Amino acid sequence: MGGDHGPAATLQACSAFLAKHPDAELVLVGTEAALAPTLNWARCHHVVATEVVTMDDAVEVALRRKRDSSMRVAIQQLKDGAVHQAHACVSAGNTGALMAVSRFTLKTLDGIDRPAIATVMPNRKGGYTTVLDLGANVDCTPEHLLQFAVMGSALVAAVDGKPDPSVGLLNIGEEAIKGSEVIKRAGEYLRAAGAAGQINFKGNVEGNDIYKGTVDVVVCDGFVGNVLLKTSEGLASMLSEMIREEFTRGIYSRVAAVVAWPVLQRFKRRVDPRRYNGAALLGLKGLVFKSHGSADAYAFEQALARAYDAARNRLLTRVQDRLGPTLQATSAGVTGSSGTATEIAA
Repeated sequence: MGGDHGPAATLQACSAFLAKHPDAELVLVGTEAALAPTLNWARCHHVVATEVVTMDDAVEVALRRKRDSSMRVAIQQLKDGAVHQAHACVSAGNTGALMAVSRFTLKTLDGIDRPAIATVMPNRKGGYTTVLDLGANVDCTPEHLLQFAVMGSALVAAVDGKPDPSVGLLNIGEEAIKGSEVIKRAGEYLRAAGAAGQINFKGNVEGNDIYKGTVDVVVCDGFVGNVLLKTSEGLASMLSEMIREEFTRGIYSRVAAVVAWPVLQRFKRRVDPRRYNGAALLGLKGLVFKSHGSADAYAFEQALARAYDAARNRLLTRVQDRLGPTLQATSAGVTGSSGTATEIAA
């Protein structure tokens, strides 16, 4: 029900997703009217909700007043005793409400103080770099940044199949002496975790390292991460617009654009933010993925596929397996020194 386009985009995405994933099942949560066109779909379950969280609703409204909202009912499907217990939940709705309702309903994993939002950004190596946090936590402590590093490593290991993903701490320079006190202290925590073999920490990285692909995971606070994300999306949109404008200029520009068309199209596809849609809310006792609110059918399908991959590769279990030993070992070190079908609720 969420997002700028609502069921018009999400249902089209769900249909395409089911066609490409024959071993998956979907649990669609929404109003009766929205679900009506899907009643005869195969591998599809339906859960009716009587309320909808709007993009303008305050968190308090989503938590206390709209207890039968499609968002809350969908998240409830991840818990034992749900109508159709699912392995992951995807929503394009209100981000603040989704985080609050998810945290209230599912609770956080042991050892995690705050969930983080993680997504991927394309890099020059032809792959992508995972970045977190992207806006869930504006003010972070060094401990939070350590937890983000552990969860980000687990995400990349599970979804991308990299057993020992490299981690960098976003800073204003590579030197350990640079940055705020929080960042320098976080660096100590991350180096301790690296020395203990709990994460593959490569040190401080700068903003351009994200697009170079210097490391697999980049850790930052939510304020910096959100600015980074919105700037990247704006740049990608500007580049796409510039490519389109070349075909409206003079004859020479048009000829040059036609000649370069295959290259321009490949470049446009690489930086298309829709391909990387689907941010994981890491640290919860359940897999929740946030689709961009402006996502069209193609973009929402990518979010479904990302959630599917995370569930199929047991992301939640891998985060839990990494979390305990890493936080215990790092805390001790720093203190001392100073098979079945995968169902997705959408």
